[in-house]
Amino acid sequence: MTPPPTDADPVLDQLAALNIDHEVMACDPALADTVDFCAAYGIDPADSANAILVAGKAREGEDRPFALCLVLATHRLDVNGTIRKRLGSRKASFASPDETATMTGMQIGGVTPFGLPSGCPVPIWIDAVVMGRERVVVGGGSRDRKILLPPTGLLALPGAEAVEDLARPIHVPDG
Repeated sequence: MTPPPTDADPVLDQLAALNIDHEVMACDPALADTVDFCAAYGIDPADSANAILVAGKAREGEDRPFALCLVLATHRLDVNGTIRKRLGSRKASFASPDETATMTGMQIGGVTPFGLPSGCPVPIWIDAVVMGRERVVVGGGSRDRKILLPPTGLLALPGAEAVEDLARPIHVPDG
């Protein structure tokens, strides 16, 4: 016997359960990558936060440590500094797209800290600069939507914390 279809949406369900003020923004999946999304939908990159799964090098006999980091599109994660140290690892790197999909159930371009599967108990580290924005756009759990919310909503997530110096501004030469 087949189970009945469900309309459950873990991302939207968690936003509702945490009573977080938010807006769902439809997105052409071909434009889900941050640069394309911001250009196509008129979003300032300083108001767009990427959710990036990072991984440390595993110590012998231990699992590889992971964290989900949120960083403004105008910044670059300090993987070899702050993140590596917080993971307690000698080396750290971005998780591969396959690792990201396996752990979060989401594709790059749609990754969000909301609605993570119960088998993905990773800390959520939010670059403190994100908290200074009035509203930010984050992934919506799939490439066809984004979530617009006040950054304080991110701190409502279990395991979420704002972290100073998690990322550095990207210096774009004047041109």
